[in-house]
Amino acid sequence: MVRHRVKLMSKVETMKKRGRTQRCIISRLIRGVIYALFVCCFFFPNYIKIEPTGNNYFKITLNGLYVGSVGDESLIDAYMQEARKAIVANSEELIFMESNLQVEASEELFADVDSRKNIVANMVRALKSTQQERFNRAYTVKVDERTINLASSDEVLSFLNQTINNYDSSDEFDATLSLDPNRELAVLVPEIRNKEKAEQELEKEEEFAQNTATQAGIESFFTECEMDADYDDGVDFEDFDYGLTAVGFDDKIEVVEAYVPSVDLTRLDVALNLLTENQEMQQIYTVVAGDTLSGIANKTNTSIDAILAMNSAKLSSASSMLHIGDEIVITVPEPELSVDWTETKYYEEDYYADIQYVYNDSWYTTQTKTLQEAVPGFRKVAAQISYRNQSVVDRMIVYEEDVHAAVPQIIEKGTKVPPTYVKPLNGGHLTSYFGNRNAPTKGASTNHKGIDWATPIGTSIYASCGGTVTKAGWGSGYGYVVYIKHPDGRETRYAHLSKIIVTTGQYVSQGTRIALSGNSGRSTGPHLHFEMLINGTHVNPLNYLN
Repeated sequence: MVRHRVKLMSKVETMKKRGRTQRCIISRLIRGVIYALFVCCFFFPNYIKIEPTGNNYFKITLNGLYVGSVGDESLIDAYMQEARKAIVANSEELIFMESNLQVEASEELFADVDSRKNIVANMVRALKSTQQERFNRAYTVKVDERTINLASSDEVLSFLNQTINNYDSSDEFDATLSLDPNRELAVLVPEIRNKEKAEQELEKEEEFAQNTATQAGIESFFTECEMDADYDDGVDFEDFDYGLTAVGFDDKIEVVEAYVPSVDLTRLDVALNLLTENQEMQQIYTVVAGDTLSGIANKTNTSIDAILAMNSAKLSSASSMLHIGDEIVITVPEPELSVDWTETKYYEEDYYADIQYVYNDSWYTTQTKTLQEAVPGFRKVAAQISYRNQSVVDRMIVYEEDVHAAVPQIIEKGTKVPPTYVKPLNGGHLTSYFGNRNAPTKGASTNHKGIDWATPIGTSIYASCGGTVTKAGWGSGYGYVVYIKHPDGRETRYAHLSKIIVTTGQYVSQGTRIALSGNSGRSTGPHLHFEMLINGTHVNPLNYLN
């Protein structure tokens, strides 16, 4: 009995010991977990502290792609700026891309966050995935209304220098770019300088600065005067600097920095071809006395058809009348960018003195008489010759020496305004011009001495200018014809008439009805044949009709 009780007590004590041991183990486990949590919260950066104070966890999505999570929302903008800088680093291009940023905020007890490096890298990938277009840094060159885009300022300077080098074979000048002081925005304009003179001026400025630093007052004043003194002991041909003296652009050039797509950049060689090669440029030609359409075409190296096409509103055909002062559009070969340049040149030449006139108030201005023939002189010349591209626009003699003087031509010239000439009928269709032609009928001349207007029989014919009728009757091949002698010595003839209204010796005023048109004489149909003679020589009447 006693033995059984002792065994029972021993079992109870054993169970008590086991219970204490288990409680001790559990207690240690709980303390270990708490300690581990404490360490994780405060010593591991990938976990945020448990602070139940609102949103503390932020998931970032950029352009639909998840890029990472942070525990501080203010870091997101900084990471975006860093990603943008990484994309454009070491590039002068302007890049357009989408940046649709979305942030999902929440409050978490425990949450994993990403490192700055990983988030920025993910942002770079997300931004590049939506990159739309790269805009290259460039320089836009505007020549009047024409623009080109060059890749760099060096290309702009190369373009300008290659343009002027076409006329500067000795490479004495170069182009630089400077800000236009008259513009609010940053606009560059070209400046062309003489290299040697620019270096000399720089040396003078440095020397003057050194002298000024060591001198003062009246001594400095006299030093400056000595530097500027220009002693002229007489001029001779050896005193001039011959060759290119000035070069510049005739057109307004502006250069601005810009960003443009790659496709809009112009290669340097292409830009030079576009702006410096000859193009067909339109210009205005003003008609002067004696001009004809064919003469203008020859003078301007343009075809008659091209002139008619460009002036269809004014000129309906090659026979259209021209008047002094009329403006006609023509095309001439010229580059888009023109260069003005001046050279000083020595040469020897025969020359003629200016014509001297003796005026006679009793003569018409069409009457002249040579009183003394010209004899050329011979001289040595130093001249400044100005060009626009390859064409001479001005010549100024700066020094000359006559070997023997020229004898001027002396001409007596009338001052009275001569009478005018008008079309001798109303209407009519011009059918035959002055000069060579195919004979319209057997026996007719192939050298037409007048012009023909087709018109019905009986059309009134008028005196083209006032004068005296010298013939009124039958004229063989002319049929019925009227001759009129005018005060300026010219004569007009009106042929193939059906009826004559005036008589020989009669004076008629301009516009007086003198006859009716017909088909008499050697004629192929009803028309008026009209001639004009000057000093007995037939001329083209169209050149003299108003």
